[in-house]
Amino acid sequence: MTIAALQLPTLGMQATKLDFYFRNAHSRGAKLVLFGEYVLNHFFKELPNMPIQMVKEQSLKHIELLKKYALEYEMIFIAPILIIENNQYIKTIVKISSKSIAYYEQQILIPYKHWDEKSFFSNPIEKLKTPMTFNIDGFNIMVMGGFELHFDPFWEEVGDKKIDLVLLPTASTFESHNRWREIIKTKAFLHGCYILRANRLGEYRDEKVKWKFYGDSMLVDPHGEIYMMLEDKESMLIETINKETIKEHRKSWGFQKELNGRKKL
Repeated sequence: MTIAALQLPTLGMQATKLDFYFRNAHSRGAKLVLFGEYVLNHFFKELPNMPIQMVKEQSLKHIELLKKYALEYEMIFIAPILIIENNQYIKTIVKISSKSIAYYEQQILIPYKHWDEKSFFSNPIEKLKTPMTFNIDGFNIMVMGGFELHFDPFWEEVGDKKIDLVLLPTASTFESHNRWREIIKTKAFLHGCYILRANRLGEYRDEKVKWKFYGDSMLVDPHGEIYMMLEDKESMLIETINKETIKEHRKSWGFQKELNGRKKL
């Protein structure tokens, strides 16, 4: 199955450049396109300076645009997007196909003083649920919020549900390249799955420091190897994943097999 990841900064209201990328992805047989975080909307620290109605209109326009392209190209789009409920922001990831639209509300948000999505957004704090899962051409796929990568309960679901591909939209910055690469490679190897990461581009400057979102979008294979990686320029990754590679890894290492039939701690 052929999949794609778009590496872009925040798009304007019209997002006309998407047609170029989608035509290219379609011509190469891509079934799915992943966006990074804060591409369809501005970075959350910029939002207090914007009218909430403008953000709402931006989200609605981009959803309608992706619905149009999903029909035209018969592709599935996975994209982080902000929705507004009761005049409050909810951080979600939308799945748009030619036949349906579904949302996953990110369950664990970044809580740090310098990057406090948890306080800014109104996502409910509840018992953890299985993230969004679906199937394309026999591949079991799970969508995870970028920060959720760090939490083991989500990866237990990857093993339990025999997930073949994890989609990981991120907005990573502060020279964290190596840490993200190593975590993603390790998770792919331990769980015998592909991980497609789309990281945004762009900059944000506050009073003290410049935040540089550095790209590094990548596809990591079940062996824990980086199969393809973009650098720090606007671009699109298109690669084909193989079910046999997944089967061979799981047969060789058998991590999940040893857990099956045993009770969890």
